[in-house]
Amino acid sequence: MKQLSLQYISREPNFISEKTSLLILLHGYGSNEEDLFSFATELPDDLIIISARAPQTLGFGGYAWYTINFTSSAEKFSDIPEALISRDLIAKFIVEVQEKYNITPAKTFLLGFSQGTILSYSVALNHPNLVQKVIALSGYINPELLPKSLDASKYTKLDFFISHGSVDQVIPVEWANKAPKFLNELHIKNCYQEYPVGHGVAPKNFFDFKQWIEERL
Repeated sequence: MKQLSLQYISREPNFISEKTSLLILLHGYGSNEEDLFSFATELPDDLIIISARAPQTLGFGGYAWYTINFTSSAEKFSDIPEALISRDLIAKFIVEVQEKYNITPAKTFLLGFSQGTILSYSVALNHPNLVQKVIALSGYINPELLPKSLDASKYTKLDFFISHGSVDQVIPVEWANKAPKFLNELHIKNCYQEYPVGHGVAPKNFFDFKQWIEERL
């Protein structure tokens, strides 16, 4: 069996057809592929669910997509060269998974949390031909990870569910709530929700994005 570009765990439906959708999960800094995979049991049975592991090892079962400076402003928060390498690795991985299961971009969902969300925005806006539906949890759009020129005509099929904790102590909600305005200016379909939690996913948040996914299957 061909080795894919990222390590991952998966849950496959009993039967895969041309109607089957794919959900790829990208965890946050210091976590691993088991974290978001805990959602799998509550999500539709006919989804292929792939939870990827970030390439950088932090020890004690933790991984990262790139180095973070937690004491910095939004501009200096991320190690951009490392983030770009991971962004391209994720894009390659998405293609590999789509080919493995014969799934089209129109049937591909990308869900990120925190650092995984920052890269999900970057992947979708750099490669709108790879993924069309994005669940962006507790992250923000980093302009340094976007194309130099943004062509709205390329983004007509993109659709975002965005959520953030109103008292997030890791990524301020002010960083996240700029996303709807940015996406609206590009005429990209999106919905934005805030929940009274910190850097995490509230039960109502999970229910809302689950419903969002189900409406698009």
